[in-house]
Amino acid sequence: MSTITGQDSLKTRRTLDVGGRTYDYFSLKAAEKAGLGDLSRLPFSMKVLLENLLRFEDGRTVSVDDVKAVAQWLKDRRSDREIAYRPARVLMQDFTGVPAVCDLAAMREAMQALGGDPQKINPLTPCDLVIDHSVMVDSFGSPTAFQENVDLEFQRNGERYAFLRWGQKAFANFRVVPPGTGICHQVNLEYLAQTVWTDTDQTGTEVAYPDTLVGTDSHTTMVNGLAVLGWGVGGIEAEAAMLGQPISMLIPEVVGFRLTGKLKEGATATDLVLTVTQMLRRKGVVGKFVEFYGPGIEHLTLADRATIANMAPEYGATCGIFPIDAETIRYLSFTGRDPNRVELVEAYARAQGMWWTPDAAEPVFTDTLELDLSTVESSLAGPKRPQDRVQLSDACADFKAFLEKDVAGRPASQPTPVPGTDYAIDHGHVVIAAITSCTNTSNPSVLVAAGLLAKKAVEKGLTRKPWVKTSLAPGSQVVTEYLEASGLQGWLDRLGFNLVGYGCTTCIGNSGPLPDPISKAVDDGKLTVASVLSGNRNFEGRVNAQVRANYLASPPLVVAYALAGSMNLDLTREPLGTGKDGQPVYLRDIWPSNHEVEATIAQYLTPEMYRSRYSNVFAGPEQWQAIRTAEGETYRWEGASTYVKRPPLFDGIAPVPGDVSDVTGARALAILGDSITTDHISPAGSIKKASPAGEYLTGHGVGVVDFNSYGARRGNHEVMMRGTFANIRIRNEMVPGVEGGVTRFVPTGEVMPIYDAAMKYQAEGTPLVVFAGQEYGTGSSRDWAAKGTRLLGVRAVVAESFERIHRSNLVGMGVLPLQFPAGVNRQTLKLDGSETFDIAGVEAGLKPRMTLALTITRADGSKQTVDLLCRIDTLDEVDYYKHGGILQYVLRSLAAPKVAAE
Repeated sequence: MSTITGQDSLKTRRTLDVGGRTYDYFSLKAAEKAGLGDLSRLPFSMKVLLENLLRFEDGRTVSVDDVKAVAQWLKDRRSDREIAYRPARVLMQDFTGVPAVCDLAAMREAMQALGGDPQKINPLTPCDLVIDHSVMVDSFGSPTAFQENVDLEFQRNGERYAFLRWGQKAFANFRVVPPGTGICHQVNLEYLAQTVWTDTDQTGTEVAYPDTLVGTDSHTTMVNGLAVLGWGVGGIEAEAAMLGQPISMLIPEVVGFRLTGKLKEGATATDLVLTVTQMLRRKGVVGKFVEFYGPGIEHLTLADRATIANMAPEYGATCGIFPIDAETIRYLSFTGRDPNRVELVEAYARAQGMWWTPDAAEPVFTDTLELDLSTVESSLAGPKRPQDRVQLSDACADFKAFLEKDVAGRPASQPTPVPGTDYAIDHGHVVIAAITSCTNTSNPSVLVAAGLLAKKAVEKGLTRKPWVKTSLAPGSQVVTEYLEASGLQGWLDRLGFNLVGYGCTTCIGNSGPLPDPISKAVDDGKLTVASVLSGNRNFEGRVNAQVRANYLASPPLVVAYALAGSMNLDLTREPLGTGKDGQPVYLRDIWPSNHEVEATIAQYLTPEMYRSRYSNVFAGPEQWQAIRTAEGETYRWEGASTYVKRPPLFDGIAPVPGDVSDVTGARALAILGDSITTDHISPAGSIKKASPAGEYLTGHGVGVVDFNSYGARRGNHEVMMRGTFANIRIRNEMVPGVEGGVTRFVPTGEVMPIYDAAMKYQAEGTPLVVFAGQEYGTGSSRDWAAKGTRLLGVRAVVAESFERIHRSNLVGMGVLPLQFPAGVNRQTLKLDGSETFDIAGVEAGLKPRMTLALTITRADGSKQTVDLLCRIDTLDEVDYYKHGGILQYVLRSLAAPKVAAE
């Protein structure tokens, strides 16, 4: 994709000489002189957006007025103007990448059917797909765990991997980072991201501009710590960006988070990010940019910044970005980036007024809040949400308060023997302790701290409790390098924290099963057991189906809880265990000092580790290189495959879309409460035998042992439809008192799985509606949360509020997101599912954020009409909806541009 499309009406194109090379760039200082006025106090993130508009200004998708609106933002500090934003690149992980490649392959076939050129279906924007979500923790606590898990990963995912290798060959501008390399966000941070990107335009001139991206994982924001503007979108939106479509967005509000002071002894970056997450959730930053500034920045390493940026989805923001400064340059150099690129980053930042120093004038923000880093205390977050921070000193009491509610009707203490052992487990026992996920494994300080704590614990004579499933899943191979070089991996191994794989494991539900004896004891005793993980998500049912309480914590605290074995201990006051000298050992006795951590990092972490590990990053292990795959510009689908199937999104697509229609005679498929996450909606985790998806697989000859996970089967819509709304913890108010993905089929009153009911309604031609409370669709950017909703026959979702990514994805799949007015909700309307629903106003002329009328017809024949806000927010989204979805719009645009535009 060319870096410019443009008219450059403001004449801002300039040249920059760096290290003997000349680059063109679009100068913000030139824009000031062209009439935009002083931009020096524009937030860093807004400067990135402004440059993007200057570079793509063409009088059609981007106008001079769009450019001026960003400058006007300085006065108003907010805007209701829609802009077209074009990121430099796209990042995918394999869970979302497989269905994206499926869609692209199906689009090539549909393009042929429409008489177009299949080669037009090709990424125009550079795309990297990192395979990191497929490894599961089946084997743990042994030197062979890593190899055993890798072998199982390739055995289970052979079909998917062969398909991705086909995509790697078939599509231009598309790179695949093979399994076993690391988590996509850490690979992005350590290797892919450049902070300043370059490309050649149509004349062959090299143009420099800010590195920007969208990613199919909400934690794409981790790279914001490297001053790269990026955020998570659904696979649907990412595919459109790959195909050259701009991302429509409103000019955002930008909340400034001022940092002062310095972290005190014993406080970690994890403690800091949990504090930040709690503060920003309370502030309310959904749909907004968050930008960190202030003198405290100077005392945060790049890895600390990345830890904070990673959890932007948990605090609800679109991004959580830091500016370019000396620490950015240090990190780029240390991680082995090309010296010429590093030199360009600093020169470009200085030329554009994007370079931060402690004495720089502070930007203007929509709103601000402030944190003194020295006040941060050791913390956890849980047991169900990442924003529910609790100080370590209060964690025991907090868990016991949760337990009182969770065990209502069961004994408060329920010691249950573990078969084949001499011990019992009870409520509150920690059965999973996992150092996992991109939040912390990018950060050497907390990983080294975990290793030092393990060393001290072993030297004191402590061991992990035998009921704890322990694992270490680093974000990249570099982590293994410095843990082994320092000798710390050996001490972690002694406590069962052996390497289990490189990828996102426990945090996304790939924790693997509990050992059979532990699993049986949990079930027999109906126990409320816990996990402690260094991840970013702990929603209900996510980590492991048998684990009801899940706490986020720093890696050293994960190790500490593996030693303690229970949430019923106050680790600040009670001993972790008894040492070999017969004396109690407390957490304070083995907690490493900041100096010990820093000295270890300085001695054992080297630039050569990054250069060697990333020198041949796209080659992959022998198992990857040995995979045989198909050839050709279109994919030869295998009818017997239960992993990869041609999606039905383009079946029978016509060159011109039909008229949109109102919704009439709809039934409620589900009535849901507040904070329904994409984990509740989208298929995730393990597949149960006694479920529609399990029955489908069994019917196709797949044994239970080979079910794999929903995530691994995202390329098969038949599996994914059956797993939509099937979360074990979802509560449908149409079936009071029942947990799990069931509903009431109203015509007969029968209770059945949501999928089965949806198919019955489809057979009758009955459209469906889902009702929900506040924050519908929080969590990861799961495209199947929207795809599954659409394929089940849901025409509209009516909620009190929506999380940004999921709302966008619903529109991208042709589903109406509708919002209740203030003071009105499913409860005030007393909805129970017996009603029928009509939604009027769509046919009359759909416009962004218009009012549509919902008419409720109750079982007794009475009617009530409520006005709803249509959350199709932009004109581009109107077009997507009229075409039946964003991919259909793109396909028609490429097949016959004039038709799509009309």
